[in-house]
Amino acid sequence: MGPDARRLGLALALGLLPPARAAADPPARGLDPSLLESRFASWGISPKERASINLLGAWRSFEKKRDVVVAVVDTGVDFDHPFLKGSHHVAEGKVGAGNYGVDFSRYALNKTAPDDSHGHGTHIAGIIKSVNPEARILSLKYYDQNASGYDNLTATVEALRYAIRHGVDIINYSGGGAKSSKEELGALREAERKGILVVAAAGNEGSDIDVKSKAYYPASYGLPNIISVAAHDRKLHLLPSSNHGDKSVGLTAPGSRIRSSLPGGGRGFLTGTSQGTAFVTAAASLIKSKHPGLPYGEVKKLIYSSAKKEPGFLRKCLTQGRPDTSAALLAADRSSKGGGKPPARLAGEKPAGRTGTKASPFLAE
Repeated sequence: MGPDARRLGLALALGLLPPARAAADPPARGLDPSLLESRFASWGISPKERASINLLGAWRSFEKKRDVVVAVVDTGVDFDHPFLKGSHHVAEGKVGAGNYGVDFSRYALNKTAPDDSHGHGTHIAGIIKSVNPEARILSLKYYDQNASGYDNLTATVEALRYAIRHGVDIINYSGGGAKSSKEELGALREAERKGILVVAAAGNEGSDIDVKSKAYYPASYGLPNIISVAAHDRKLHLLPSSNHGDKSVGLTAPGSRIRSSLPGGGRGFLTGTSQGTAFVTAAASLIKSKHPGLPYGEVKKLIYSSAKKEPGFLRKCLTQGRPDTSAALLAADRSSKGGGKPPARLAGEKPAGRTGTKASPFLAE
C-alpha cells in the first residue's frame, strides 16, 4: 500500500458471520412530510425546490420492510447530536455514549467512540437521516488531520473491511484521492462479492476523471457495485469544483451550501461532492428498506434509469442526470410486483467484473 495524499476538502459556512440484525418495527406507511422542512434539512430535499431529489412522493409511499444499515466511512460523528438521536447502529454490543461506532484513525482515543472533532462526518450522517429518517448509521472513523496520508488510507481500508465483515447494506464513502491502493480495491471487490453497494464521491478538483491521469478513487475503480457522484447547485449547474466524467461518474446530486447537522448540536453549510454522495446513499437506502430483496445492481440501475436528465449534465456523467427518488422508488415497486422489466443497462455503463484504472482515497469536499 503506497502513501496517499489523503486530503480533506470542505467549504464550511456558518452556522465471522454478520451478526443477526434486529427485526424492523412493524411496517408503517409513509413518513412525516413536516420533517422535510426541519431546521437540519436542506434545499436538496425541499418539495419547493425544483433542483431537489424529489423526495415527497417517495416518503408518501414508503413502507419499511427491514432496517437498512449504512456505514459512513468519514471523520466520525457527534453521538449526542439531537437530530441523529436513535439513528446510531453498532455491530457489537449496545449503542451508548461509549459505543456508537468504531474509530480506525491513527490517534484514536476510544476505539468504540468515533468522536467527530472535524464536522464532516456529522454533516454527512445528517444528510442521510434527512432523506431517510429510518436509516441505521454505522459510523466508521478513518480520518485524522494530524495523521499522514498513508495512515489515513490504512484506516480507510480497515474501516471498509469492518463494514464488509459485519454485513452492512450500503457504504457511504465521501472521500477519495488520486492514487490507487491494491488493498482498497481488494476490499471493494469483496464488498461486491458480498452484495454491498458503495456510493463514493467523484472529488472536487474540477477534473474529467475519465482521463487516466486525472482519475479519482475509489470512483475510478469502475466496479459494478460503485456509484460515483458529482455535485450541482440550486440552479442545476454542475459545481465548478466538481469532478465529472461520462463514464466514471454515474450522476450528480445536490452539493452547494447544503445545510445539515454539525458537532455540538449545531447546524451549518458544507459544499462539495461529499454532500451529493450522501443524498444518493440515502435514496438507495429507502429503496433497499422497502425492497430488501433487491440486489445492489438492481438498486443502482433503478437510480440511474430514473435520473432526471438535464442539458447542463450532458457529457458530465453517465446518466446525464440527477436523482429522482420518487421515480426510483416507484420503479422499484413496479419491478417487485412484476409490473415491468428491470432497467436496461445504460449506454456506456460498464459490465459486471470490469475494473477501472488505478487509485486511492481522500475526503471530498
